Amino acid sequence: MCILNYRLSVFAVLLIILQSCCYPPEKEAVVIAISKESPNYTGWLSRFEENVEYKNLYPLGVDSAIKVLQNCNGLLLTGGEDVFPAYYGQIGDTVSCGTIDYYRDSLEFALISYAIKNKMPIIGVCRGEQILNVALGGSLYVDIPGEFDSYVIHRQDDWRNCYHDVFLVDSTLLEAISSVEFGKVTSNHHQGIKKLGNGLRVSAYSADSLPEAVEWENRGDKSFLMAVQWHPERMDTLHLLSAPMAREFLDEARLFQESKEK
Repeated sequence: MCILNYRLSVFAVLLIILQSCCYPPEKEAVVIAISKESPNYTGWLSRFEENVEYKNLYPLGVDSAIKVLQNCNGLLLTGGEDVFPAYYGQIGDTVSCGTIDYYRDSLEFALISYAIKNKMPIIGVCRGEQILNVALGGSLYVDIPGEFDSYVIHRQDDWRNCYHDVFLVDSTLLEAISSVEFGKVTSNHHQGIKKLGNGLRVSAYSADSLPEAVEWENRGDKSFLMAVQWHPERMDTLHLLSAPMAREFLDEARLFQESKEK
């Protein structure tokens, strides 16, 4: 019996060694900070990477949120309330806004500043695009229907069926990763980019010439940055204006993670 147990123990050890040789160790989870979490956004990214850990920063104070962000590999700025117009010199237009979350504005400005300074990958959706633009010195149309002569429906009550075309700009990162010149996206917003933020370029427009996506004009040694006005998290898994952005952001976050470990 002792000999049998010994042989079984040796076999078990050999099996463990063999398994460790055949299967590479599981990668450490990539950690994504979310300015304000909802299942739509985590579900979107998790379609393309199972090993993701999410940190919802909204319940934290600004200082605490920055401390958590320091241990993350990417920043996702999600959709939501209107940005306070005072931040882009139009406080008198506040009456044209919907809900404003003053704390969220302060939080996201701090997160953006930290992420850019530390070359952390950033992706923004809807409000996320708008506050990125404002953080970089740009401004917004406070209310598109009241300020901009548009025949494109950017928002309606039945937001699940609010679709319109977008047209990608040649030689942009968005065009390169999407491999399309135009596409139909789902959208739901009443504000949009008016004056473009410093260092940004428009990478997609709607048919009425409103900016629909932005990225760095000259990336150089800057980190990945991409933001869109539409809602890729609500779109089909294989949509070429949804899936490639998620994959690119997660790949960049993984590279950022690896660079921190060196």
